[in-house]
Amino acid sequence: MFDSIGWWEILVLLLAALFILGPERLPSAAAWIGKSIRKVRDFATGARDQLRSEMGPEFDELRKPLENLRELRNFDPKRMVTQHLFNDEPANGTKPNGYTPPPPAASTPPPLAPGEKPPFDPDAT
Repeated sequence: MFDSIGWWEILVLLLAALFILGPERLPSAAAWIGKSIRKVRDFATGARDQLRSEMGPEFDELRKPLENLRELRNFDPKRMVTQHLFNDEPANGTKPNGYTPPPPAASTPPPLAPGEKPPFDPDAT
C-alpha cells in the first residue's frame, strides 16, 4: 500500500495534520481513521466470505486466473533469463518455451568383433 510513499512523505503528512488539526483534535482524527479502515476491512472480509459460501468450490476456480495475473505482475525478466540460462534442467523436464529435451541416448553399442564390418547407412553418406 505504501510502495510509492516513503517515510519522509509520511512524516510530512503527519506534521501537516498536526498543524491543520492541532494537537487536541489529532488523536481523535487518528482514532476515526483507524476505525474507518477497520470497518472497510471487515466489509471486504464479509463480502469475500459470503461470496465463498455462495459459490462453493467454484470460488477457488475463479481465484486461479487472478493469482496468475498477480504472478505476472511480479514477473522479473532478468530473473527468468538468468534461471533459464543457468539452470540445467527445470523441475518438470519441460523448458518455459515448451521444449522437452530428448531422453538420454541409449547405451553405446558393443564394440565390433575383429573382422566385423561396421553398419552401413546409405542415407547418412
